[in-house]
Amino acid sequence: MKLNDHTLGAGNPAFLIAEIGINHNGDLDLARATIDAAIQAGADAVKFQNYETQDFISDRNLTFTYRSQGREVIESQYEMFKRFELNEKMLEAIAAYCAARGTVFLSTPTGERGVAALQRAGCPALKNGSDFIGHLPLIAAMARTGLPTLISTGMATEDEISEAVAAFRSAGGVDLVLLHCISAYPAPADSVNLRKLATIKERFGCLVGFSDHTEGHEAAALAVACGACVVEKHFTLDHDLPGPDHWFSSTPSEFAALVRSVRRTELMLGSAALEPAGVEATSRKDYRLSCVAATDLAAGSLISPATLAFQRPGHGVAPRDAAQLHGRRLRIGIRQGEVIQMEHLA
Repeated sequence: MKLNDHTLGAGNPAFLIAEIGINHNGDLDLARATIDAAIQAGADAVKFQNYETQDFISDRNLTFTYRSQGREVIESQYEMFKRFELNEKMLEAIAAYCAARGTVFLSTPTGERGVAALQRAGCPALKNGSDFIGHLPLIAAMARTGLPTLISTGMATEDEISEAVAAFRSAGGVDLVLLHCISAYPAPADSVNLRKLATIKERFGCLVGFSDHTEGHEAAALAVACGACVVEKHFTLDHDLPGPDHWFSSTPSEFAALVRSVRRTELMLGSAALEPAGVEATSRKDYRLSCVAATDLAAGSLISPATLAFQRPGHGVAPRDAAQLHGRRLRIGIRQGEVIQMEHLA
């Protein structure tokens, strides 16, 4: 799968998304500064949320409790989400800024108007959030754009994932990444279940990724080791900024640590070929065993199993080839422990 200049899938570096989400606080200057910091930290893409509050909530009496600046805040869900909405003009400004900075711009819409807005902004892919995995008409609308689509699977049963995938494919969608996700903030280590990545990939026949809500960066690196080709992590300039998501999001230094960890994991995963690593060439010569003289042997001596020992270094005839020496005579005398070479034979 292609996303601008990036190729997603086996053999390619994991695609790392800094999920800015609503951490712009409705401020374009803060959004730009956060994009800059994400790029500096090593993100391949930044992701926002271009929801329309009325798409998913209208009851202003429903409240949300969250941490912000070290204290507990309780407020109307409607008012909170409304405060962080991105209108289309702001969305286009953010997309243009990402293009100018050479990073991939992504966003999560909550309705068909939002999908169309992202198309107009030149968004190269779409993201469906875990809370909307059951919104099959929206998933179908995403598929109809022909754009690659990422679907988060947080809170979903296997049947719900299957229905979402079927809706996407039935509407003509082709390029799909299912993101394993635990919808808890932060997600406890014993809830992460990274083995699900292999199950999702096998069950649904698509690329898999990981939307990481854990603390730290170990889970992201382990997810890549388990086959994730995309990793998404919440991102903020500062844990102490006001708002519901800053406290559990990664700061620039924390995201940079995640990038280093993932890239080092990819380096260590390396090749699946069953052959020595390049750096082992010297080791094979120095640490492997050769056929050596078990005692001092005079010229003309007949070589037998009793006259051979197996010792370092590995520059001579290998132990597995010892039978080739049996019954041969030495052309020259050699001392105990000396490596036997084929040129020593008469």
